[in-house]
Amino acid sequence: MEITMYQVDAFASEVFTGNPAAVCPLREWLPEDLMQSIARENNLSETAFFAPEDGMFRIRWFTPDAEVDLCGHATLASAYVILTIMEPSRTRVGFLSRSGPLGVARTGDLFAMDFPAQPPVACETPAQLLSGLGGRPETVLCSQDYFAVFACEEDVLNLTPDMNQLAGLGLRGVIATAPGEEADFVSRFFAPGIGIPEDPVTGSAHCALIPYWSKRLEKKDLYARQVSRRGGELFCRDLGGRVEISGWAALYMRGTIFVGP
Repeated sequence: MEITMYQVDAFASEVFTGNPAAVCPLREWLPEDLMQSIARENNLSETAFFAPEDGMFRIRWFTPDAEVDLCGHATLASAYVILTIMEPSRTRVGFLSRSGPLGVARTGDLFAMDFPAQPPVACETPAQLLSGLGGRPETVLCSQDYFAVFACEEDVLNLTPDMNQLAGLGLRGVIATAPGEEADFVSRFFAPGIGIPEDPVTGSAHCALIPYWSKRLEKKDLYARQVSRRGGELFCRDLGGRVEISGWAALYMRGTIFVGP
């Protein structure tokens, strides 16, 4: 069997920046264990698979270790493939997912994703989180991840987490965030429990980051930077119960994978 695969750098205006995702367009679904094996072989933070369904596309995301409910950068990468390569006359695409319907619109080179908001809420702070982060946040909240708020951008940049400790926390991962020096806010994202020690740019984390910073800064439109080693820029908007997350994408690779007879 031959499957076309693309590798796209999401939240990036040029290759070698942003967050790379593999994208596999399908006519019909592969066995789940085969999709997981492809994701493990790719060894990227996420591999997206999509197939047509009800005039839209059903999308699924796999890390090297597990299927996940939502992934922003691989959704952006999938929309890039559909709207610039497969069906370039279109400017919008809809996806069906475990997290409900997701929409992506293209304006020029910018892709805007419409995702559900996940405002963080108060929670107990595990001692393992504090020791694992290697820095002491001002506040800890929870969404699908632990949400650690620091005083300044430098505090987030200087974190040297103990991945073994963070892997045992139970939630998907840990968001570390602070006010930005040039951006409205900055962040990093660690998810060693699902095979991602540090994610370069995490669209889904902004489902929690946007409502938090929109309320704190009293503004709806926000400019964000994820300050991982590769780094990435996100243009954000708080829509109430949903968020808009926009960014660029750059095609790095197109090829064919061979998976059995």
